[in-house]
Amino acid sequence: MLLDRIEKANDIKKIPEDGYEQLAAEIREFLISKISVTGGHLASNLGCVELTMGLHLALNLPKDKIIWDVGHQSYTHKLLTGRKDGFDHLRQFGGMSGFPKRCESDCDCFDTGHSSTSIAAGIGMVKARDLAGEKHAVVAVIGDGSLSGGLAYEALNNAAKLETNFIIVLNDNDMSISESVGGMSKYLNSVRTTQKYLDLKADVYSQLTDKPKVIDSIRRAKNSVKQLFVPGMVFENLGITYLGPVDGHDVKAVERVIREARKVPKAVIVHVMTKKGKGYEPAEKHPARFHGTEPFLVENGIPRNPRTTANYQDIFSTVMCKLGERDDKVVAITAAMADGTGLKRFRNMYPDRFIDAGIAEEYAVTMAAGIAAGGYTPIFAVYSSFLQRAYDQIMEDVCLQKLHVIFAIDRAGLVGSDGETHQGIFDLSYLSSIPNITIMAPKNKWELSDMMKFAVAFDGPIAIRYPRGHAYSGLEDHRAKVQLGKAEPIYEEKDILLLAVGSMVVIAEKVREILKDKGYRCSLTNARFVKPLDGEYITGAAADHRLVVTMEENVQTGGFGEAVRTYVSEHDLDIDVMTVAIPDEFVTHGNVDKLREMLGIDAVSVADRIVRYLAR
Repeated sequence: MLLDRIEKANDIKKIPEDGYEQLAAEIREFLISKISVTGGHLASNLGCVELTMGLHLALNLPKDKIIWDVGHQSYTHKLLTGRKDGFDHLRQFGGMSGFPKRCESDCDCFDTGHSSTSIAAGIGMVKARDLAGEKHAVVAVIGDGSLSGGLAYEALNNAAKLETNFIIVLNDNDMSISESVGGMSKYLNSVRTTQKYLDLKADVYSQLTDKPKVIDSIRRAKNSVKQLFVPGMVFENLGITYLGPVDGHDVKAVERVIREARKVPKAVIVHVMTKKGKGYEPAEKHPARFHGTEPFLVENGIPRNPRTTANYQDIFSTVMCKLGERDDKVVAITAAMADGTGLKRFRNMYPDRFIDAGIAEEYAVTMAAGIAAGGYTPIFAVYSSFLQRAYDQIMEDVCLQKLHVIFAIDRAGLVGSDGETHQGIFDLSYLSSIPNITIMAPKNKWELSDMMKFAVAFDGPIAIRYPRGHAYSGLEDHRAKVQLGKAEPIYEEKDILLLAVGSMVVIAEKVREILKDKGYRCSLTNARFVKPLDGEYITGAAADHRLVVTMEENVQTGGFGEAVRTYVSEHDLDIDVMTVAIPDEFVTHGNVDKLREMLGIDAVSVADRIVRYLAR
């Protein structure tokens, strides 16, 4: 196999040109085989195999730098830099990350995981390169989806001012290639990047420096011609050279255009056309489903372990459709995550009241504020780690004005295999710091439904955070009415009080069972509200308990436990406080149960910690 010859960076250059097609096929076969077992990002990686091969042929890694926007499409890059063996434990605890990691390889020059960052990071690396007097290439690879993010546009605006080489590869997988435009652009690319053309252009302008009107006339005439033939005039008008479109599945074409782009003494956009899921029919037909997939059967793409129970996204989807039916003021918003958040059904049923903002969380939040100011009830469904990108907008545009925006915070807490950039472990802290916002967390699927209805009837900024995956259906007999700022006692005894938030209620149940077996008396209460805190309940509990144990799947600093500790201290309550939370650190990828054990927030670890504390 040709793939076996790739042991380190630049080994692809030893593969004969007539072997590129075979190597691409072997890479696809390898990725399908491995990801079908471990799970991971499949469609995006199958779509950029030849693109990555072309980049590696044109560049010299690790001296030259490639920044992968988001980074979920970097699997072929990992293969071509000698990390083939790592795919056996891809995204598993202690195994290889599914995203670029500087600590993993010197060919990964920048850690990514969230979108729209690559161009800005690339400009920074270009500046560092030039300050150091070096000449290596810096390439940012960004998808058309990521280009919808505001940070990308801010970076493009600044890239236009560069007077040094910087290559931006636009990986466009949403449009077909026009042969006529492609042929003309290929000709223009080769002409406009030849050294003779660049030298001639520089000579002409230098000779006419004292004749600005002539220069302006030449530029206007040139731009008029390019407007007819060059599809990237929006970039050209910004001052960024445009090359393309290029067939992203033609290795030599990609290699050739990157070599040409390196000659341009400023920022240059290379527009590459690719097809998501290429080479695997299920992924080609359903690219969204194979964006981030669980293990599946290669022969048909069906999940190896199909779900038999509803997850929180299913519950949210059902509740949203019912809310949309009952209240025509309800508007659903997502940031390019209609499928992931469960809004697809709502979109189909109420298209006029569904908005996909693209990968632009800041815009989505401020737009939601405008919708609320207009008298409607916007519900923004967003992943926890993505919402943090819009912190300023939540504060200034929503909470400052006390606007009725509902934040449905999906993937709150540990999410597992995607790792540091996706763990939703900061939302309680960053939201709690903002005045005027109410924060809730349901213990089970029934309570998610009840809290959504409560939120719609509420007046003001309000957030509901819930975890990824299986929707807990236990404690169904405990369904007290949701009242603002009121906790829900579940088991009432004395001595020890477990005060748990959201997904940690099920862990607290297990902790209570362990403590009961050891002879301890133990109460369990569902906090329900993180903000406002139920101080009245805590004050009452202090009379019958000597220890309150707060439990949350959020970092310690600024979290629920610290709020309880502060309340107890300020009110001089005679009760000890133990906070069970995630340490203030970024959490690696791995199975969620394994991560909880590692962090000491699983039931056994928490129970042991309580017993040791009481023994002292």
